Amino acid sequence: MDRSDIIKALKEVLHPGKGDANIVDLGYVDSIDNQDNKITITLGFPKRKDPLADYLVGSARASLYRYAPAGTEIEVKTIIKEDTQPKKRTPADLGVEELSNVKHIIGIASGKGGVGKSTVAVNLAVALSRIGYKVGLADADVYGPSVPTMTGTEDALPQAMEEDGKELILPIEKYGIKWMSIGYFAKKEQALIWRGPMASNALKQMILQVRWGDLDFLLIDMPPGTGDIHISLVNDIPMEGAIIVTTPQSVALSDVEKGVNMFRNENVNKKVFGIVENMAWFTPKELPNNKYYIFGKNGGSTLAEKYGIELLGQIPLVEGICESGDSGEPCALTDGPDGKAFIELANKLITTI
Repeated sequence: MDRSDIIKALKEVLHPGKGDANIVDLGYVDSIDNQDNKITITLGFPKRKDPLADYLVGSARASLYRYAPAGTEIEVKTIIKEDTQPKKRTPADLGVEELSNVKHIIGIASGKGGVGKSTVAVNLAVALSRIGYKVGLADADVYGPSVPTMTGTEDALPQAMEEDGKELILPIEKYGIKWMSIGYFAKKEQALIWRGPMASNALKQMILQVRWGDLDFLLIDMPPGTGDIHISLVNDIPMEGAIIVTTPQSVALSDVEKGVNMFRNENVNKKVFGIVENMAWFTPKELPNNKYYIFGKNGGSTLAEKYGIELLGQIPLVEGICESGDSGEPCALTDGPDGKAFIELANKLITTI
C-alpha cells in the first residue's frame, strides 16, 4: 500500500461539521509514515483539538483497514499544531458540569443483544415526555447505534458551540426529546473499528460534552453485555441506576442475571430499578385481545422475584413496534396496546425512583 493509496483511503474520511469535507483537503493529515508493515498517521488540529477528533481517528483507522493488506499494523495519532494555545481538555478531563441540571440519569441495559433494549429506551423516553417530563437520551451503543433510525433523525447533524473556552455539542431535538448518538457522526454503513478505550472516550464526549440543559430524565442506551465500556460509563457518568431489559427465553434470562450482578457488584454499586420484559407475548393486530407466549411465559417476573427487584413492565410483541422503529416514529407516540404498555412502564418507573 503506497502513499497515494493511503491518501485515497483518508479522503474517504469526511468531517460532518465541515460541510463533509475530507480530512486531507482540510489539512488535518500532518504526516504519513509507511514502513515495515506499519502505517502511522498523525492528524494535526489547529489551535485546539477538534471536538470530533476521536470520531475522526476511528474513521481514519477504519478506512485504512479496508484498503491495507492483511496483517498491516495501523496507528492514528493526533497533535495540536499551535503549541502556544492553552492545552485543551482531553475526554479523560471532561467534567459533569453539563449534567448538573439533570435530575435522574438512568442506564437502559441488557445482558445480551437482540432483546429490544434500544426499542425500550427510545419508547420509554417518548412515554416519559408524553406524561409531562423533560427527557434526553444518549445512545451509548457505540458499535450499533440505532437511535437515529428509530427516531427518524438519520440525516441530522448536531451543531457545535463554544462557551467559556469549552466546545459543546448541541443535541438533536424531536418529539420534545433531546437525542444524541455516535450514529449522527458516522455513515449508516460505516463500521466503527474502535478499541475499548477509544470507544469509552468517544462515549464520554457524547454524554459529558453535550448541552443537555434542564432535564428530569437522561436515559443512556448502554451497549449489550458487561464489558469495559460499561465499567467506564458507570464510573465516569453519575448514573443513579439502571433498568434491565430481557425477553422471556431462558438464554436471555441467564444473561440478565449477569447484568444484575454487574450493577450490584461492590465496585459498581448502582441501583437496579427493575426489569422490563420485552416481547412478553405476541398479539396479532387483527386479534388485539389474544396473547400468544411464543418465547415463554413470565420469565421476567420469575427473575425479578428471585433478585427482589421490580418487574417494571411487560411489553407485547406487536407488528406496530417493528414498523414504528423502522419508520422513525416510536410506537409510544400512539395509543395502541404497545404505546399504552410504554406509558404504563413510564408511570411505574416514576413510582420506583
